[in-house]
Amino acid sequence: MSVNDPIGDMLTRIRNAQMRGKSSCSTPASKLRAWVLDVLAAEGYIRGYEKVDAKNGKGLPELVIELKYFEGTPVIRELKRVSTPGRRVYASVKEIPTVRQGLGISIVSTPKGVMTDAAARTANVGGEVLCTVF
Repeated sequence: MSVNDPIGDMLTRIRNAQMRGKSSCSTPASKLRAWVLDVLAAEGYIRGYEKVDAKNGKGLPELVIELKYFEGTPVIRELKRVSTPGRRVYASVKEIPTVRQGLGISIVSTPKGVMTDAAARTANVGGEVLCTVF
């Protein structure tokens, strides 16, 4: 099955797994998805992830995401896709949005890599706003 929005698909898988109380979920592997998961893990929104090769060498490799909970509730309260394939959202360093007055993060794809909004401001670069997390 082809997916038009791979990042949106991954975020939806995470939201659905957390609503069901799952400890982990999986998504097809790609570099961009791994970079977004690196940011989520570094900020403490997920426990981590690992790349798992398909059985018998057939099929695509997957990323298994270990979800994080605090006292039975998901750490990620809100996960929104900002830039979609039909409507790309770019922001200069001065226009990068803050989420919930700095309590959440925006994940931005910049020429220097995928990073949080605070790291992009520190590096003085703008880019495509992929999603917001709170």
